[in-house]
Amino acid sequence: MARGYRDRADDSLLTLLGDLPELVTTLVKAEIDAAKAWISRTAKDAGIGSVWFLIALFFLFWLVPMLLTFAVVGLASWWPAWLAVLAVIGLLIVCLAVCVILGLLKFRKALRRENPGQAVAADIRLVKEAGDDDF
Repeated sequence: MARGYRDRADDSLLTLLGDLPELVTTLVKAEIDAAKAWISRTAKDAGIGSVWFLIALFFLFWLVPMLLTFAVVGLASWWPAWLAVLAVIGLLIVCLAVCVILGLLKFRKALRRENPGQAVAADIRLVKEAGDDDF
């Protein structure tokens, strides 16, 4: 048999009921320890993952100006340099405007949504009003 376990087949009901608080306490402590270990491992993995994302953002920070320069130089081979720069700036302004509009629409949708606190307050208010009507 495994360590800490014994055959309880011959124990009486009162013995088993007497051992119940100890068993529940042991189970709760084991579950708490398992949750702590899970949180610790998850936090460590999330921290390491965050560092990798920060490194990726560093490279992205330098990649964007290089791509824009590449676009300007590439367009300048067909157009005058001032027109190539103007075209890239125009494209960036259009992308900026689309992103701002999409972001605003998403924020408006989020602000219109009822949060759980408001829902609970409305439910409490309804219960109070229903209780006042009964008397």
